[in-house]
Parts: sequence; C-alpha cells; structure tokens
Amino acid sequence: MQRRHLLQSAAALALPALGASAQAQPAGFPSRPIKLLVAFPPGGPTDLTMRSLADGASRVLGQPVIIENKSGAGGTLPAQMLQSSSPDGYTLAQIPLGVFRLPYTTKINWDPVKDLSYIINVTGYAFGVVVPMNSPIKDWADFVRFARANPGTLSYGSTGTLTSPHLTMELIAQQLGIELLHIPYKGSADLAQAISGGHLMAAADSTGFAPLVETGKLRVLNTWGETRLAKFPTAPTLKELGINIVQNSPFGIAGPRGTPPDVVKRLHDAFKQSMEQPGFLTALERYDMLPIYKSSADYGKFADVTFTREKALIEKLGLAKAQ
Repeated sequence: MQRRHLLQSAAALALPALGASAQAQPAGFPSRPIKLLVAFPPGGPTDLTMRSLADGASRVLGQPVIIENKSGAGGTLPAQMLQSSSPDGYTLAQIPLGVFRLPYTTKINWDPVKDLSYIINVTGYAFGVVVPMNSPIKDWADFVRFARANPGTLSYGSTGTLTSPHLTMELIAQQLGIELLHIPYKGSADLAQAISGGHLMAAADSTGFAPLVETGKLRVLNTWGETRLAKFPTAPTLKELGINIVQNSPFGIAGPRGTPPDVVKRLHDAFKQSMEQPGFLTALERYDMLPIYKSSADYGKFADVTFTREKALIEKLGLAKAQ
C-alpha cells in the first residue's frame, strides 16, 4: 500500500516538475555528459536501479548521465577512481557500504569521509539467503545443523569479499558458532549463475535472486530486513530466527573531494527529482528496495558515523589488516 501510494503521488505530482526541468535550457553546469561509476556489473539490481535513476537525472540536467560499471574489489573501485578524477561534477560514483570498511582492511592513501563530496543517498538493499530448490537444506534450521556437523564445508557465495552480504554472513556464523566456506563473485548476475548452476550450496545476496525463486529454482531461507518481505512472506527475518541483525546497506552518490557546492546542489536536486519518479520507484520495487533519501549534509554525517561503526565490525570479525 505504501509503495502504491508513492507511485501514485509521484505520477500525479513529479512528472510536471520533471517535464519543466527537461524543457529548460541548462545554464553553466552541466555542459557535457556526466559519468556515473557503478560498483557492480551490468544486469544486477544495483545496475538496473542506478540506470533508472540516471535516466531521470539526465532529463532534469539536460545532459546524459552515463553509467559505467566498475565491478570488483568489494564494490570499492568507483570510490577509488574518484581520487584521481577532477572535482568538476562530471565524474560521480555509487558508494556502497564497503567503501567505509576499506581503510581497515587494505592500505590506502585516502579517507572515505574526508576525500569524497557526498551528494545524496538514494536507497538500500533487501537481502536474504537462498539455496537450490533440490538442496537437502529445506530451512534455516537445516542450514545451521549441516554447518555444525560439517565445519568449513557449507559453501555460500556473495557479491564480493567485504561486501555487506559477506560480512553479515560472517557475523551470523560468529554468533551461531559455525564455520562457513565463503566464495566471492563480482556481482549478483555471476552469483545467480553459480547458485542456479549447482556450483554453490547457498548464496547471500540482495533479492535479485527473486526470478529464480519464482521459477522454482531457488528457495529462500531468510531475509535480513526489519520485517518479512511481501514477496517472500514465508521466509523469516534474522530477528525472528533469534539473530539480532538488520541489514539494508544504504548507498548513494558522491563526487571527488572539492566538488564546488553549487555543483553538488545541482546534482543533488536532479537526483532527488529522479528519485521521486514512477520509473525509479518501480525499479526499486522490482528488487524489494525502498527510497532511503539523505541530503548532502545528512549523507556526509552518515558517512562519518558509518566509518566508525564499520571499524568495530571489522575488528569484531578479526578481519582488520595488520598494522
């Protein structure tokens, strides 16, 4: 009901504003196409929702916002690439939560809080754990029993080392006293191929796996939100299973450090308008995602708080790099 209301409101109110912006001739910035680096490969939930967002922003800005996929390194390549980009607003990056973990696990010469210009937070993920439909693991209790009986042999895939699915699964394993075998992939599309092809016992990912569930190839064991997902009403949340974890891994868009404030505002306003369009809301709904809006100032504060919190998580899991 809430999503339907959002879609109806956007259709009634936001399209006229978007049309007016699209008809206006932009003055000054931007005068040429804008590049938006996305941290995961084509075809997955992140790529498809960001393409929808970019399309709407393009109409507002009067210049194309062109997606470039830069996958690998746990989703941190776009943020790293901003460190050598001009702070002129023409190169932007999607910022997954893994960016805030980077200094604690890898030696880098830049600061995720100070060396990015935070523009807008847009959404987050709905995560869960799936297994093949023909797996002997029929529910989460079976998963835990197998893992306890066979330490280090229950293989699960994620969208990359030190991504939220990986770290959350390791945190779950630590809380339950089980040992799992992690196999990283470059994104949801590759992971879906692996789990549906029988190369993994389980997968932890956002709900890009939904089509494989709906066609009877995969089974959902749990989801990671505050409440159950309407698309998978029989799948319990982690909290229902006695694991006090909620994970939605918010992400947004940033530019290089030193991007002029007026450029940041222009970009913020364009992406904010795009967030309110039916096309973007429909793209989010397809993957059980919701708008998670944060202004430039609030997104910067979120980055600061998250940077500190992720340090505690990395240390708790024993994954911090040697000093």
